[in-house]
Amino acid sequence: MSEENTKQTHSPSGDESAWEKSLIEKLALAGVTEQRRSRRWGIFFKLVMMTYLVVLLVMSMGPRINFGLQGVEKHTAVVDVSGMIMQGADANAASIIQGLHAAVEDEMTQGIIIRLNTPGGSPVQSAYVYEEILAIRKQYPHIPVHAVVTDMCTSGGYYIAAAVDKIFVHPASIVGSIGVIMEGYGFVNTMEKLGVERRVMTAGKHKAMLDSFAPVNKVEKAHAQHLLDQVHQQFIDAVKLGRGERLKVTEDMFSGLVWTGQESIALGLADGIGHDRSVAKDIIGAEKLVDFTPRAQFFERLATKLASSVSEILMGVNRTEWLQL
Repeated sequence: MSEENTKQTHSPSGDESAWEKSLIEKLALAGVTEQRRSRRWGIFFKLVMMTYLVVLLVMSMGPRINFGLQGVEKHTAVVDVSGMIMQGADANAASIIQGLHAAVEDEMTQGIIIRLNTPGGSPVQSAYVYEEILAIRKQYPHIPVHAVVTDMCTSGGYYIAAAVDKIFVHPASIVGSIGVIMEGYGFVNTMEKLGVERRVMTAGKHKAMLDSFAPVNKVEKAHAQHLLDQVHQQFIDAVKLGRGERLKVTEDMFSGLVWTGQESIALGLADGIGHDRSVAKDIIGAEKLVDFTPRAQFFERLATKLASSVSEILMGVNRTEWLQL
């Protein structure tokens, strides 16, 4: 067979060439379409994420207080004290006081409810709020300030509640714990068993007071107890001043024990059964509730939590918890 015939035999026909060209075009077009589709979905998800971040940014830059319907109609202002009371937490003195002032400065506020659900916390933060409530009651005698206890109002929470006009509870609420605590751990024997030597240097012989890795020093223990007793007496005096003759003092009232809401009424630690709506309607006379609780900004809360976590990691276990109510 000649070379010319061989070439003709193996050369594709016109129909085959057209089919191959069409297939290549279709594959190329499909690839371009897929790229466009992927690009569109990528843009969509980027827009969604950007919108989400913008919403968070706007929320974080918005007002720190939910003014609700303030100035529109007569209402009862509500300020929440929820969780641990301490600097940097949601329930800190500055924020609580800010909410109280915003409430009394609103001309439509007929009364204030401090809604408590807290185990306590810092004696200083609690005392700040206690003192501010007394000042507000004196400056605005026409605006009653009441406390409503939900699940729990103990220690620093009760310190705050003792400053109000009346305290209302649920029969099953937990109330009391009028005491002060300082916590820590001792790892002396553990260190010896592990063969680990503790090395610490101080300027001031009591600078490492109540070191978790050293035996208890009697002088330092006595000094710590002295601090506890002083703060405890301040707490007791505040409760007696706030509750006055309503308080039926018993031998264990200031021992740190807690009672149910029903028992607390009998002891004079509370005044009656009630919740925020019933107190607003029946006691204050303004059924509409408006929340004046300051809300921390998003990035501020995030930064605070990160700082707290890093601090706990860096400080480790060699730390005695400071005074807490």
